[in-house]
This record gives sequence, C-alpha cells and structure tokens, in this order.
Amino acid sequence: MKNKQMTIVDVAKAAGVSIATVSNVLNRRNVPLAEETILKVEKAAKSLGYRRNTMAASLSRKKTFELGLVLPGFGGYYGDFAQVMQDIVHQCGYHLSVYSSSGQPELEKRHLETLLQRRVDGLFCHGLAMSADLTRQFVGEGTPLVLFNAWNWPEDVALGAVNLDFADGSAQAVRHLAERGCRSLFYISKESAKTTDIQRRIGFLRGIGALEKGVCLHHEIVTYVNLKEEAPYAAITGRLQEGEPVGVLAFDDLDALVFISRLQELDYRVPGQIKIVGINNMMFAQYNWPSITSLAIDIRNQALHAVHLLLGELGELAALASVPLDGLIAYRLEGCPAHELHIPMRLIERMSTQ
Repeated sequence: MKNKQMTIVDVAKAAGVSIATVSNVLNRRNVPLAEETILKVEKAAKSLGYRRNTMAASLSRKKTFELGLVLPGFGGYYGDFAQVMQDIVHQCGYHLSVYSSSGQPELEKRHLETLLQRRVDGLFCHGLAMSADLTRQFVGEGTPLVLFNAWNWPEDVALGAVNLDFADGSAQAVRHLAERGCRSLFYISKESAKTTDIQRRIGFLRGIGALEKGVCLHHEIVTYVNLKEEAPYAAITGRLQEGEPVGVLAFDDLDALVFISRLQELDYRVPGQIKIVGINNMMFAQYNWPSITSLAIDIRNQALHAVHLLLGELGELAALASVPLDGLIAYRLEGCPAHELHIPMRLIERMSTQ
C-alpha cells in the first residue's frame, strides 16, 4: 500500500487552523498572521512530510514564485553575484534557479527554454551570448527579462539593463596612475570578454583624453590570448625610463596577479617601476604581495536594482519593502538608452600603485 500524500487539508487539521491560513503561510502571502500561528503551521507541515504542489499552485495563481538567472559561469564575480541574488530573491519570497551557459549560445538557449517551460515569473541574464533578435523571438512577450552588464540592447527585448560602470571605473584608474607619475599607460585587453572588455577600452581611452596635455606621453591597448605570451610584458617594460614608472590597467584582478608575478620573475619592481590596477576587488587582491589596487564592484547594489526592476514589473511592491534601495546609487548616462541603469565603481588604493 502506498503512503498517503499529505495535503493542505491534513496540515490544517494537524495545526488546528483553517485551510486558508495554511495556504497563506506556505505561500508566503502578505497577510497579517501571528508568529505563533506561522510556527504552528510550519511545524505541522514538517512533521507530516508535506510537500507543496508547486504545479497546482502555479495553475491556480498563475504565478510560480520562481525566477531564473543565467550567468556566463560560476567563477569569481559570477559566483559571488549568484549568491547575493539568491539571498535577495529568497528574502522577497521567491526561489531562484541559477544556470551557467559557459558563454555558449546553444547552452544558453537550452537553459532559457527549461526556465520558460517551468513558467518562471521572470528572468535575469548576465549579458547574453544570443543575439538581440534571437532573444526577442525566444523569450517573447509575457516573461519579463532584466539584463546585467548588457550595453545598447533594444528596449523591447528587456525591461532594462543594470550595468556596472566599467567605463568610468577605467577612467578613474587612468587618472590614478597618471597622478602617481606614470606617463606611459597600458590597458591589458581580454577580447574574449567581449562587451565588458569594450567598456574598459572606452573608459581607458576616455581617461587618457581627460588628462592634461603632456601628462601622458604614450598609451597603448595590448591584447593577449594567453598571459604566458612575452609580447604584453615586452611592450610594457620597453617603455620604462629612469625615474618614470609605467602604469598598467589589467582586465581584472586575476590578470593583475599574473602580471605582477611574471614581472617579479623578470626582476622588475612593482610598484617601483610598474604600477598596476586590477578590476573586481577579489579577496586575494588585499592579501597578495604587493596588495593590488583595484576597482571595487558593489554587487549588492547591482543585484538590488535588478530585483526591484523585475518585481516592480510583477507588481510585488510588498515583497520589495523588505529590500529597500535606501542609500544605494544608480544613475542613467547621457547618450545611453533610457532603460540602462549604471552602478558606480570605487577605486581602492593598495601597494601595487603606491
């Protein structure tokens, strides 16, 4: 004989409350309930082994209270970002399903298809390997989409994009290096990173353009395929002059770490001869020797603005009250699409540029 599957009726009987009360508790509805009642229902559900029928709930309410997040990967910033997003979404009464596309359009499409089949209430995507046209056809109407770090996407594809201001951050780094006597400046470009690399290039060149005449004698964007190549190091060390350090903006902190290690192997001094700035402010940046000056990312700020954008579209104003935006900064840039929000970056000075 099969074990009986517990229902909401059984939980109500065990807890000594109405079926409506059990439904309100288990579905996390914004209904005033005594803490004692909530605990009683949760205890009864747990003791009976009750499992919520999400499919039935979705059909009755036309909502799943599930959101989807697709990332290019799980390492570094992406892993931290997924953790913060999960915490915020859970606080708002939703579940977050997280997938990695490894930057592959076909895998990305498959993940999105799975999430849409599960009737998620909304989607978050960090950039997209798929084109705007394909995304428009694939996602279609009815499932709101919010993008992260996606520049110049058509407004009809997504509710909006919440982008880190890599361009302004890179310009900050250029100014910082110039103020420390660097008259030759380099950006170490990672073309495989595509749109985020482009934003760093824009900021690097913008920063060079903002310097007073004669401050920068040479600037260069050096692209690499593998950081074991000698060309990037040769380009940088070739500009060394007595008493004038060379300034380097690396694509991220990991690249900065590799560069510092290799330059030290080649018997160059960091920061004495070469000063380096990274991006992302990873934990190891403050513990490396020398510690790495880096542009810090406010992940929670970025995640909160994205969640507010999506849940606002879903009409979940009560849920948003638990994750306010008080004190957090985001802005729209002149000349950029109106649906793009930009999150500021902050330069943290450490030993690698002193």
